[in-house]
This record gives sequence, structure tokens and C-alpha cells, in this order.
Amino acid sequence: MEEDYIKLIFGLKLKQIRTDKDLSLFGLSKLTGLSKSYLNEIEKGKKYPKTDKIAILSDKLDVPYDHFVSLKLDKNLAPIGELLQSKVLKEIPLELFGIKESNLIDIVANAPAKVNAFISTIIEIAQHYNFSKENFYLASVRSYQQANNNYFDNLEQDVLSFAKAYHIDLSKPISSKELEEILIEEYGYTINNKELDTHKELDNLRSVFIPKKKILLLANHIDDAQRTFIYAKEIAYNFLNIEERLYTFSWIKFKNFDQVINNFYASYFAGALIIPRESLTKQLTELFAKETFEKQNFIDIMNSYNASPESLYQRLTNIIPKDFNLLNLFFLRFTYKKGSDKFQLKKELHLAHQQSPRANEVNEKYCRRWISLKVLQDISKGKEDHVFDIQISNYPEDNFQYLVLSSATKDPFKDNHYRSISIGLLINRQLKNKISFINDKTIKSLDVGVTCERCAIANCKERKAPPIVLEKEAKNLQTENVVDELTKKFSK
Repeated sequence: MEEDYIKLIFGLKLKQIRTDKDLSLFGLSKLTGLSKSYLNEIEKGKKYPKTDKIAILSDKLDVPYDHFVSLKLDKNLAPIGELLQSKVLKEIPLELFGIKESNLIDIVANAPAKVNAFISTIIEIAQHYNFSKENFYLASVRSYQQANNNYFDNLEQDVLSFAKAYHIDLSKPISSKELEEILIEEYGYTINNKELDTHKELDNLRSVFIPKKKILLLANHIDDAQRTFIYAKEIAYNFLNIEERLYTFSWIKFKNFDQVINNFYASYFAGALIIPRESLTKQLTELFAKETFEKQNFIDIMNSYNASPESLYQRLTNIIPKDFNLLNLFFLRFTYKKGSDKFQLKKELHLAHQQSPRANEVNEKYCRRWISLKVLQDISKGKEDHVFDIQISNYPEDNFQYLVLSSATKDPFKDNHYRSISIGLLINRQLKNKISFINDKTIKSLDVGVTCERCAIANCKERKAPPIVLEKEAKNLQTENVVDELTKKFSK
């Protein structure tokens, strides 16, 4: 067991015993003859008393010596012990968020009962919604992205350094061939395009990396844009000297938080390499300056890079906040099976505001007026490989408006499966000053909700479920009002 953990457990026990006996630190000091400052250091988990001091505490507090030195906690403190023993706090680089582990330990030591109640609540919620360790790690990365407006200048500079060192012309689309050559010649990779396709169990994977022999197994049916992104991520792992990494794409599981954050770094590097900041910013400046929105203009921007629509939308979440100072945006990725009535929100990012379109784990029906869902329905009914649309979404409940751009594509790995990628920009004075086409009357505007069960929009033809959550709230309010009236009537 780690020494810090043992110290903290002893301190938590001592504080709990002291408070149960209604003793102050001063009182415990008088009782035991040990200094108040020394006892305070013990309770905060900063010191572990010697054997003779433990014997004094045991005798004066009438607590068995073995109870003090045991690492077993009673049920009131057990969740805190499980959290500390799981090393979750050790795995997450708290310094990314400006937090010191010692600060958290002080919080735990100063109010163990309240912290325990909070942790127990979080654990219960997590179990109820099947919230896994992977979910927790991914949520931590999203929080890190949000704290930095999803722009990381050090990675942008790393891309420029790499391009200069390997004579990559960032003004032209990058092909998988030139990145493959760097992987083979510079980093000693062997590329295998056949092995993965012989294993049906791996049909949802695009790549597997074998580190011992530096063999990269690739699914043969991926297109050049996907291949280029995979190569760019592999280059990132090597160029950035990342050792703790994932070896499959898409990921199967994470062993620790370092793998999660490093996967994000490598993906960011790959996106910045394939879709350079300078060129995209120039294209967006020209697009935003137009008085009317032409879909083809935006599609031409997408087609100017050897990248998937998702990579382009992800890159927009880096560039728009940084170069256009539009900080309030969201990113969504939905998946959909043809003929199904269920849409799954698989990925989301919210900058600045905690925007309304969010994932829910209670099986409620997402608003069918979202452009994200409409493009999925459209592509599933036709034969197109890519469907794009734009919409102004009005949220009456929040009094917010968003300019939402959305693209739907076929899932290359599953028949009759589709996915949509969307970016929503909060319409405020800042946006109106930056984007001229926001006044284009041809852009449709719709009132939307979050889920049907929570939506107050009347006579909605797209509604898939009654507003049961609102109805329950209204009934509870009605009951509360009647109780108040009865209380006033019989209190006279």
C-alpha cells in the first residue's frame, strides 16, 4: 500500500473517533499530551504516528490498537477508502485542471462525512446509469478541452515543426502515401493491409498496432481519408514521444487516464496536420463574409482536405473559438440504424455554455426537429454518400438560438447504419458581427426542444412521446399550491 494512503486512512479514523467523542483538537491534545499541531498533521494525512504515540491514542480514546493500525474502514468511510485505494486520483493528471492532490486530501480530511455522502451519491448515480471508468475518463478529457476552449497551441506548433522537418507542404492536401513513407522510413513501421480482414471479430476496428515489431494492421476497406488520419495519429505518437498509448482504433478499453489524454493529443495533432489552421481560417473568413449561405461553398471547403466530415467538424471546434472568438459552441455525433426510431448520441463537446442538446441516459426521445437527426433520416432514404443541411435552432425554454451545421454519412463498417456530425454556434452579438450570412432568410428557423418528454412546444407534429416530465412537474406544482392554500386556511 502507498504510504500516503496509509497516512490518510489513519488520519480519517482518528478524526472520526475524536468527533464521535465530542472532542476538539485542543481537548484531544490535553487528553493525550500530544501537541495540537502534531494531531492536526496526523488527521490531515501528513504524518503517521510512531508506535508509542498510537499506544497513547489507543489508551486515552479507549479504542483497540489493532483498529487504529488496520486499513479497514467502517461503512461510513468505506467509499472514500475505495476511491483512494483505486488510485483514480493518481491516474488523472489533476494539474491539467490546476488542482493539487493535496488539496483534495485536505477536503476529505476536513469533512469526511460530507465528502463520503457526496462520493456515495456519485457512485450510486454512476451505477444507476451504468457510468463506467471509461466514461469518467472521457468526461475528464472533455472538461479539459472545455477549460482550454479546445485549442492547444503547443500541439499546433508541434505540427508546424513536424511539417518543416519532413518537408510537408501544408498548403496542399496530404495523402496517405507521403505519411506512410515517413512511418516506414523514419519510424520503422511495417504496414499490413490483409490480416484484419481475416478476423470477423475485428470488423469494427480500423487499425491495430503491434508495438514489439512496429506492425500496423489496417482494415483494407477504409478510404484514403481514414487511412491518412490513422497514419497521422501514429506519427503523432512517435513525433511527440508518447509511450502510454492505445493500440487499437477505434479504442476497445482504456487501462489508465494517460492513454485517454494521449489519444486525444494524437488525434488533435492528426487533425491539425491534415487540416492546417492557416488555410482553414482563410476559407472560413471568406465564407463568413458572404451575405448568403451557399451549401456548396461549405462542401467545397470540406472537399479541399483529405479528411472525413467528422475530422473537419472537429477541427472547426479548434479554429472557430481561437480565430473568430466564437466561444459558445457545441459538437455532436449521432448514430442511426435505418428503419429504427432510436438515435444515439455517441460524442459531444460543449464550450462555454452547457448547451441544451445533450446526451441522456434515460431513454428519452431526442427532439426530432434537430437538424442532426433530420440529415440522418434523409440519407437513410436516399442513395447519397453525404447529406448536408443548416438550420437556426431556437430553444424557447432557454431563450437561446444556435446556428447549426450538420453532415450525415454512411457508416463504412456497418450496412444500413449512418452517423451525423454537427456543430452549433450560439447566436449572439459576437456571432452577428462575425458571420454575415446569419441574416440569410433562406436559412430555416425552427423551435426545438431537448427531448419530447421535456418539451413544452404545443402541436408538434414531430413529437414521439408526450411531455410526461413537464406534466409531472405541473402536477407536483398544483399539489404544492393546494397544500399551501390549506395551510393558510387552517392557520387563521
